[in-house]
Amino acid sequence: MPETTPASSPPSRQHPTNEAAPAQGTVPVEDFTTSAPGGGGGTWSGLRPLLLRLHFYAGVLIGPFLLVAAVTGLLYTATPQIESVVHRHELKVTPHGEPKPLTAQVDAAREAVPGGRLVSVTKGAGADDTTRVGFEVEGLPEGRTQTVFVDPYDAEVRGTLRTTGEWLPVRSWFDDLHRTLNLGDFGRNYSEIAASWLWVEVIGGMALWLGAPRSRERLRGLFVPRRGPKGRRRTLSWHGVVGLWVSIGLLALSATGLTWSAHAGATIGRLQDSLGGATPSVSSTLDHGGTHDSSAKAKAETEAETEAEAGAGAGPGGSAADSPADSLTGSPATKVDLDEAVRIARSEGLRGKLVITPPADTGSAYVVRENTRHWPEQQDSIAIDPATGEVTDKLLFDDFPVLAKLTRWGVDAHMGLLFGPANQIVLALIAVALIGMLFWGYRMWWLRRPTRAGGTRFGRPPVRGAWRRVPGRIMAPLVVVAAVLAHCLPLFGLPLICFLLVDLTVAQVRRRERVRFEAHAGTSKEMGR
Repeated sequence: MPETTPASSPPSRQHPTNEAAPAQGTVPVEDFTTSAPGGGGGTWSGLRPLLLRLHFYAGVLIGPFLLVAAVTGLLYTATPQIESVVHRHELKVTPHGEPKPLTAQVDAAREAVPGGRLVSVTKGAGADDTTRVGFEVEGLPEGRTQTVFVDPYDAEVRGTLRTTGEWLPVRSWFDDLHRTLNLGDFGRNYSEIAASWLWVEVIGGMALWLGAPRSRERLRGLFVPRRGPKGRRRTLSWHGVVGLWVSIGLLALSATGLTWSAHAGATIGRLQDSLGGATPSVSSTLDHGGTHDSSAKAKAETEAETEAEAGAGAGPGGSAADSPADSLTGSPATKVDLDEAVRIARSEGLRGKLVITPPADTGSAYVVRENTRHWPEQQDSIAIDPATGEVTDKLLFDDFPVLAKLTRWGVDAHMGLLFGPANQIVLALIAVALIGMLFWGYRMWWLRRPTRAGGTRFGRPPVRGAWRRVPGRIMAPLVVVAAVLAHCLPLFGLPLICFLLVDLTVAQVRRRERVRFEAHAGTSKEMGR
């Protein structure tokens, strides 16, 4: 950041701002856009101006990304209730009599999606829940499934929806809006930029707010917004106090958001794997003798590929029984059908909503897993040999590595699932708080604009040359840390480079303007003589 104006230069008196004067008797809170008072020595007095400048530029330029993320996130918090209303017919039934066998329900679902390949069956936790039967269908986008909702009491098909995982169309649309603005992979960059910079803004803002000079009598101002005349100082008070209250939540959202981002998420995943914190999964591979050895599995895979290439597989118009999974679940020769798989899972202690993944081929097992994502989480899973009913593998959530558990809890909390409606309300409040902080931040910038120079101009940024105040022993590790972060979080690094380029460009333009002004002033002075 080149210096074009001495760091100690006072604000120009020719361009007063709209700032309201401090109320008499109040202790002023340090202005976020001026240098530290006193200009004395010490690490903090040297570091603070640089932090102010970074906080200002990041707030102004990253603010729009954060605003979009906050607004779309706020909308997302209401999706469970919206989904339950919009898709109530598909989701809920009135219990009547005894439930039909799962195999009968799946047979009814197959008729609704002819040619689809069975990929999952979800047995609801409640007596009034429908059974979800998921099919892969040719032509569907990656990650999408054609899901049939079946009344478990009479096997009536209640409806067919295109789902993303367990999300129905309404929630899936809002989820995509929040993550990608419904722009696909390109749109993911927006949310990753927001997540990559949110923690920087929060930590920087906390340091500035907590490090601002206050008397002991006015420590209350850390946690309670100040009253008094409207103006920049009161706006700053709201910005700082609200930011402090929601800082932990914002940091958690930033961290969890980065875990499923496109670029940083891959780095975080590799780091998590290297630390032994990868999320484990139950093995569905059957490696004992008979038809379940590796050669038989390879043969089955080859035959499946051949059928697919010949168009005789699970494509439209084909027989559902052509799929290995369907033949296993529907064949009388198979000793374990879907209902038996559920019975075995219950006997092994699995509770709540169960998701059954049929064997993909003759070398695979059923996988039955719990899918309860509210506290306490139930995520145990088992693998069952379809020929013998033997449980070939079992994975308990209690045995997950700590990092994997933290990731699961963090992701579910981010999505408003971990604590139900309370979780949704907290997320909504955080989103509203973030929107308010952005509004106050931009308002402070607006209030700092010159008002007597004619026309509308932007508010002044913090003074230049801040980096020169930072002691070398602090600056050197800062540069190293910034470089490492830029490598691990590319969408933190690229905007940082943009900030530097913008700052250099502005400095160059102002330097030229000053040179022209001084040259013009010199010429006028010569002519006056």
